[in-house]
Amino acid sequence: MNASAATPLDVKLMNTTAAVLFLAFAGLALLAAGRWVSRLPAFDLQGISVSGDMNHNNPLTLRANVAPSLSGTFFTVDLARVRSAFESVPWVRRAVVRREFPNRLHVRLQEHLAVAYWGAEAESRLINHHGEVFEANVGEVDQESLPRLNGPEGQSAEVLAMFRTLAPQFATMEMPLEQLELTGRGSWRARLDTGANLELGRGTVAEVDARVQRFLKTLTQVTSRYARPMQAVESADLRHENGYAIRLRGVTTLAADAPKK
Repeated sequence: MNASAATPLDVKLMNTTAAVLFLAFAGLALLAAGRWVSRLPAFDLQGISVSGDMNHNNPLTLRANVAPSLSGTFFTVDLARVRSAFESVPWVRRAVVRREFPNRLHVRLQEHLAVAYWGAEAESRLINHHGEVFEANVGEVDQESLPRLNGPEGQSAEVLAMFRTLAPQFATMEMPLEQLELTGRGSWRARLDTGANLELGRGTVAEVDARVQRFLKTLTQVTSRYARPMQAVESADLRHENGYAIRLRGVTTLAADAPKK
């Protein structure tokens, strides 16, 4: 008979229990040691280095704004909370935070790149090149260079995509696109820097683009017929199936009143 077969069952259970308890004790000891080490003064956070986009912020201001949100040591600091604190700073779109042993953090920032105003004329929200709406000090941007886009909440990216398609066409005609709006009913409206108001109608980017191309290709012929420059367009309605309606400054289709006798 071998030795293992001769070992009583209760002895086997005792040995197994002892081994489990030993492993549990060792694990708890390691955990306690780890916690003790992680709280040593040597691992207290000593600083934060910041890199990336900082056109509208500077490291000193960023650290001052975020410092109250920091707590813990190199090992225990909540990186998600630090990231959230940085991303709450105006103009910051995204922050990537990582630890630098033994007692520092490094944060890489990406700022919003404003490409347009968003909302009604009285609003001061901005939209970035990803089509995301954000709030910041609009006094820090060149107000004359940005168009104004507007539309239902959640559709800013769609409006920006339409603007990027149409704007180059108007620019080539020296009539920059100043405003573009998607109404709640799904219709597009535009305003040029010449003051012209355009009804573009409903449809996809391709459908609206086709109507705009048709309009601009024939605009010179129409305006020259009345001896007017293209900038004389006051309004146009592109929603007609086979053409468009147009109004030119200084041109009327009403017959002159007959002279009184």
